[in-house]
Amino acid sequence: MSSDIEKQLEDCYVNVFQAIGMSSSEAQNIVRDLLKLVKEECQKEDTLKNLPQNFGNILLERESTVEEIKSMLAKRRKEGVRDEDIRWWWNMHPLERKMMLKVDDVIKLSVYTRIRKEEGLNEKEAAKEVIKFHVIYGDPDDTTHTVGDDRPLPEELKDRINIYIEKQSTTNQEKYKKEIEESSTLNALLRKEIKKGNI
Repeated sequence: MSSDIEKQLEDCYVNVFQAIGMSSSEAQNIVRDLLKLVKEECQKEDTLKNLPQNFGNILLERESTVEEIKSMLAKRRKEGVRDEDIRWWWNMHPLERKMMLKVDDVIKLSVYTRIRKEEGLNEKEAAKEVIKFHVIYGDPDDTTHTVGDDRPLPEELKDRINIYIEKQSTTNQEKYKKEIEESSTLNALLRKEIKKGNI
């Protein structure tokens, strides 16, 4: 099972990195390194063996009877997460989930590095620029770097957010750009759109 999913992930993300300008061999090397890293993380957490394939369905079934699950999901529901988001995210293979987030991090880091070099920004300014235009996922209760509506969004929303961003970037590009400019961060704008029912 694991090797099939690794092959699928490798093919998928090699294409992603090539689409943003990497050569085939560069993309392959980075994807293989990331896969190795996420595999090690999953093994440390024991999620490869211990999480069933339909974990999202199980979480939803047990939500009303298991207190830990209930409070974990309640926190996410407060942020606009629905049943189908929980199914989509948690029924995914652990390597797939981790890889998705890791690739996001690599892209954000490359943007951060590029703008520091090209625009001569300091660390704080560059980080501010990255979160202005890129979605930050994680624990919504984490206020280490951001507070209020700028806080991280739950990973379960990733699919709906991607669909929304793609739609805005292709249909209302100017309006979307203006809305981002007027928001403190992209997360703040997305929270507003979730509340309005647009995501």
